[in-house]
Amino acid sequence: MTQEARDLGEAEGDSPSTSRPRGPRSSSDWLACAGPEVTERFLASLSDPALAALPYLFEFWALPHQLPPEGDWLTWIVLGGRGAGKTRAGAEWVRSMVEGPTPGAPGRARRVALVGETYDQALAVMVKGESGLLACSPPDRVPKWIAGERRLEWPNGAEARLYSAHDPEALRGPQFDAAWADELAKWPRAQETWDMLQFGLRLGQHPRQVVTTTPRNVGVLKGILARDSTVVTQAATEANRAFLAPSFLREIRARYGNQRLGRQELDGELLEDAEDALWTRSAIDALRVTEAPEGARVIVAVDPPVTGHAGSDACGIVVVAVVERGAPHDWTAVVLEDASVASASPTAWAEAAAAAYHRHGAARMVAEVNQGGDLVGTLMRQVDPHVNFRPVRASKGKTARAEPVAALYEQGRVRHLGVLGALEDEMCLLTLRGYEGTGSPDRLDALVWAVTEGLLLPAAASLRPRVRGL
Repeated sequence: MTQEARDLGEAEGDSPSTSRPRGPRSSSDWLACAGPEVTERFLASLSDPALAALPYLFEFWALPHQLPPEGDWLTWIVLGGRGAGKTRAGAEWVRSMVEGPTPGAPGRARRVALVGETYDQALAVMVKGESGLLACSPPDRVPKWIAGERRLEWPNGAEARLYSAHDPEALRGPQFDAAWADELAKWPRAQETWDMLQFGLRLGQHPRQVVTTTPRNVGVLKGILARDSTVVTQAATEANRAFLAPSFLREIRARYGNQRLGRQELDGELLEDAEDALWTRSAIDALRVTEAPEGARVIVAVDPPVTGHAGSDACGIVVVAVVERGAPHDWTAVVLEDASVASASPTAWAEAAAAAYHRHGAARMVAEVNQGGDLVGTLMRQVDPHVNFRPVRASKGKTARAEPVAALYEQGRVRHLGVLGALEDEMCLLTLRGYEGTGSPDRLDALVWAVTEGLLLPAAASLRPRVRGL
């Protein structure tokens, strides 16, 4: 028996197990990249049972995000974009729990809960779908579907029952040693259903559960993610591109790639809006443009960090184009770029700011000097004496400075060129109570300075009374 066959889990005299707890993560990649001779030699080295088992050996074909992490976890959450392979990951994990080394041998779990948004969706996706349990199981291990009991039964006696998030009370009473929850983020009675499932997950030495879902900003999902017993794998839609139509990927990315919906449904990101936030993602989405304005005056704003080591705050560098048409109180702006840098030395962030200044043909650079004082201006002039630099000093708190800028967004006078993910994350976490994210919102601070310089100060200056000479 060859080493390749041993690696596939074939044991002398036995049928190979087709669903092992762990296995190679990139074997299929290796096989795909190998030349024809290597591929033929590898396949020829396998015995007939091993060759028959190969299509069902998920560890051989799986993408990294489709395999459960190591460790003593209770809940594994698979966050992914549409078509990223979440359903297949959930079905294969259930197989790995219920199947033994032979069709009749017991696995690690014997009572499994399959919970979907509705009974029909759970059946159509988790059981009978193209990536469901029936399709993924090898011929000698296919479970029997007993429709009248909403139950799957494996040849070794293990069983799985379907439950609906519309009917959480159905989970009161049954008990399980494993569970698969699909699309939890869109369950109608999510918290109640999840709570009932937790009370029933009490069989065996170490009951576990997998959650496969496209992320949404719902409390139940955020609560699970916050627990120490939870592990997460995540992938965008493109991670599974080998199994998706190229036309679908092109069209869906072109249509939604620059929207909040695209970050959620394609990139698999959990996007949060804080309560009482000055900005919301839906409002920012409505203010996107695809082209930079012509003839605009460009301003670069910098919020320097206090220190410049690996644990330092980021240096916020934001580029804004101001369209000076009409009276100053009618001017508009477009945020062109978030050029912020993290863990940068003073020279590095100053060079990055100067590069952004010249890249966009800026007319002015402003930088907050509350922390560094005159040293900030001195550093910028040393790095690039051609930069038109003006220091600014904060006399109000972050929220007070940001509120007038947020008001300009509400008026539709500030827009974003494409998606500025990290900057927008900080914007949506600034509330009337302060910043609710971690660290300092350096990108947001730079944005506020840029818009203040470009729109608020000129508008205020235009309203000051002037003495006319006769």
